Amino acid sequence: MQIFDTLIIGGGPAGLFAAIHCQSLKIAVLEKNAEPGKKLLISGSGQCNFTHEGDISDFLSHYGSNFRFLKPALRKFTNIQLMNFFTQRGLEIITDKNGKVFPASLRSSDILKILTGECVKHNISIFSHDAVLTVEKTADEFLIKTTADKYSCKNLIIATGGMSYPSTGSTGDGYHFAKRLGHSIIPPKPALAPVFIRHFTMAGLAGVSLHDVPIFLFRANKKIAEHCGDIGFTHKGLSGPGILDFSRNIQSGDVIKLNIIKQNTENFRETFIKTAEKEGKMTIQMLMKNYDIPRNLMKLILDELNLEPDRKLAQIAREQRNNLVILFCEYPFEVESTGNFNMAMTTKGGVSLNEVSSKTMESKLVKNLYFAGEVLDIDGDTGGYNLQAAFSTAYLAVDAINIKSLS
Repeated sequence: MQIFDTLIIGGGPAGLFAAIHCQSLKIAVLEKNAEPGKKLLISGSGQCNFTHEGDISDFLSHYGSNFRFLKPALRKFTNIQLMNFFTQRGLEIITDKNGKVFPASLRSSDILKILTGECVKHNISIFSHDAVLTVEKTADEFLIKTTADKYSCKNLIIATGGMSYPSTGSTGDGYHFAKRLGHSIIPPKPALAPVFIRHFTMAGLAGVSLHDVPIFLFRANKKIAEHCGDIGFTHKGLSGPGILDFSRNIQSGDVIKLNIIKQNTENFRETFIKTAEKEGKMTIQMLMKNYDIPRNLMKLILDELNLEPDRKLAQIAREQRNNLVILFCEYPFEVESTGNFNMAMTTKGGVSLNEVSSKTMESKLVKNLYFAGEVLDIDGDTGGYNLQAAFSTAYLAVDAINIKSLS
């Protein structure tokens, strides 16, 4: 039996960051992969967008309905503090036009190298290839059995991540440990995932994108949510930041409506009618030049209406005009499914936030049990928000442990 003051299950960004800042005398990280940080290495296609610029208060609108829970963590350890942590250790960083922050090298390995290097510097043991099998709680300690050994500790941090990209080891292990210790688990669902469309007719547009498009989500013919963001067409459906961020709300059978020309439906109808009355010889394609829409997308929609781009406005019947207005302002896509965990960047669901203190990340049910990162029921938008949440919750958890050790 190996005895530690604090053990951390999971050698991802949250786990490693927690270990680095923990002031316990004996700390160790248990990692089931051969090396820590496997999922971090593929973050942002290997470029690792690890946070976002701007005021930390602006982050809160990027975490869906559970944003309030993150407020203490984000304020305790901000994006500026995270950037300083890495730059003070020699990392050059860059910010793109959208405010996403990356290592200047665009290599995730540079982030991981700093995290593991700090663990070495602080004499933190990382037991790799050592999968946790069981976790039990006695009166005053946790007993952990792994494939290689047995451990005990006073403080336990579960930072195992969610279920996205299971090939990296994110297979929901932390949910099982938390449930065994009495916690409720909100059913996990893929998030930040592409959307597949039933009877998709726009495969020929794969690679085409639209900027800042209003998106409306309908379920049982009722609008239940709306969003705005960049859209990308794929061979089987829709992707891009706007769809990825919105995917947490989407399920099979829903209808997504895109306002392709970013105009109010009635305003566009009125513009169309008035233009036809004044300039009846104007063609459809001439009218559509007033709107930011790719020509091949316009042509595809007009083909669907059996209209040629050079058709004069005065020659378009009322029914065709109404159909045209609807398709350009409310083009409908029926959702077949969202991408599975092999495609999703993160996980919606996890350890119920009702059972965790937002001020310390400590369990409200089990003393000295803490959670950090994606294992919690938190999922952020694209743009570095999920990694910032992982680092901030990890910092808050160990800060609580450090304060306890001093009292």
